[in-house]
Amino acid sequence: MSSSKPKESVERRKKNLLNNSEQEFVDGRRNTFLQTLKKLKIQCSQKEVPNIALLGSGGGQRAMVAFLGSLVQLDKAGLLDCILYLSGVSGSTWCMASLYKEPNWSTKLETVKDKIIERIRGPEVSLTDAMAKLKKYYYGKDFFSLTDVWAVMVVMSYVKEIDEHTLTEQRNQHNKDPFPIYAVIDKQSKQSNDGDPWFEINPYEAGYSLSGVFVDTGDFGSQFHKGSKIKHQDEFDMLYLQALCGSALADEVDIKKTMWQKIKDFFQNETTLEAMRKEEHERTDEVIRKEKETEGKEAVLESLSMSCPPDSADECRFHSDDPIAPIDECHQALMDLVNMNISVLNGEDPSGFDKSIRTNLNDLSGGKSRLISTMKTVRIADKRTENTEKLYIKHFTLDVCEYLSSQLHNWVFDAGISICKCMAEWIWGRKYNFLHNMTDEAVNSTLLQSETRDYIDAGMLLNSPYFSVLREERHIDLIISLDFSDGDPFMTVNGAAETCKKLKIPFPEVSVPSDEGKKPKDFYVFKGQNSPTVIHIPLFNAVNCGDKVEDWRKKYRTFQGAYSAEMIADLMDVAGKNISNNREKLKEQIRAVIEEKKILTL
Repeated sequence: MSSSKPKESVERRKKNLLNNSEQEFVDGRRNTFLQTLKKLKIQCSQKEVPNIALLGSGGGQRAMVAFLGSLVQLDKAGLLDCILYLSGVSGSTWCMASLYKEPNWSTKLETVKDKIIERIRGPEVSLTDAMAKLKKYYYGKDFFSLTDVWAVMVVMSYVKEIDEHTLTEQRNQHNKDPFPIYAVIDKQSKQSNDGDPWFEINPYEAGYSLSGVFVDTGDFGSQFHKGSKIKHQDEFDMLYLQALCGSALADEVDIKKTMWQKIKDFFQNETTLEAMRKEEHERTDEVIRKEKETEGKEAVLESLSMSCPPDSADECRFHSDDPIAPIDECHQALMDLVNMNISVLNGEDPSGFDKSIRTNLNDLSGGKSRLISTMKTVRIADKRTENTEKLYIKHFTLDVCEYLSSQLHNWVFDAGISICKCMAEWIWGRKYNFLHNMTDEAVNSTLLQSETRDYIDAGMLLNSPYFSVLREERHIDLIISLDFSDGDPFMTVNGAAETCKKLKIPFPEVSVPSDEGKKPKDFYVFKGQNSPTVIHIPLFNAVNCGDKVEDWRKKYRTFQGAYSAEMIADLMDVAGKNISNNREKLKEQIRAVIEEKKILTL
């Protein structure tokens, strides 16, 4: 990929046109593919070279490891250089991010594979480093969201590293690798069921796959008005990108439980609490020093009481001989709030935490907090509906956070408050909308109106990145779908077929015997007129797992702790068999696509 000058404006291209840098890459990659076909003794002219896309579905660490195992076997089969586009969703993007750290990784895949496996088998990132990274995210942009938290508290625990490189840094490093595409979706478009939810990010541009509107990847997240950049935001790093793409590892309730527990563990850790106390000590000492230089002790006492509500300074628990007295109380209130939310999700009575919160806030306010008088004890067994109860907890959480935010002023505590607010409002992947206030009749008006948009794991809509490669201008002839999903192994390909039918996008009809859902084969081919051929390969199948398909599925659940060395080795092996067992079938389908192109060029 050659470097290109970043554009500080939104670009909309006519149909059948790619980004210039992508087109340059495609032309070079097709030449590589032609030489590979000669080695495979497949006759083909330059015009007949097919465009092949390899898709990796979501599936957490299962997808990450299985995608790696599949690519290793494609390389050994001499087929990796046949791949033009490599596109992933969720866990598969974790594999992609690890691969593309290495320039031209496909030329040394065995070595790169060993480095990745050694890392994910190794120790987790230290809490000190994790805290430092969270601090960078907290202060580094206008919108802090749960995606930042997920990156530090969840993704990092699987990938075992803090990758601070950026996607645009890869522009001149992968001339011999497939073109990478990371897929997410627009949350608002998904919820409203209008507009274009399919969003892609590659080293050159980020934007809506079907609408054809893009912004330079380095500017994705910056603030735009009518197509022009008005406020810069630094480009997100690869750790954040992996969190943006890979956060739908379970249903919403399970994710909420996990997130609240992760938040609890993080902020309850003694290292975190000591960091909070240290920063507050330093802040208070600085206040005292400055005030002594100017106004003397009375001014010091006044400055230390600033965190108290108006008219209650005399009753505040801030004292000159104990300048950080509120820390433990504020911290306890925050932890009670976290535990209260966990209790509600578990169907338990949270009234004990409610009482503790009100007591702490009452003490902090000197008994004069207006908030205290408006709080009510939450009871799970009362007559309120579940939705009303959720709404109550949401507002309760936001109210407590609003009050606590006035009590301490250090980044650890502030971050904890912000995280709880994001949990209450369920804010993920929030960014400035680069289409804000643009005028474009070809783009759904809902995409142009809001100042911000939220981007989430594409697995929430379709757990495979079909629509990134189904862009008309990419002219894809063959799609190889590696499905690492949990549950129905045909949900992704069926979902793609149904959506394509609604959107009138060429796609073959998908028909699979109903009895093969629980025990699928290892290779399916779907063909249609004037549409790409789709090869679909379920991870666990009757060929590589025999009669133990269900056992393998149970062993490798999507949402579980990091895999052991033995589990990683076994999964690499079973995924690789799906390629090695079908090498000749893959070559056969490549030949068939070439023959179809020959007929079209006559």
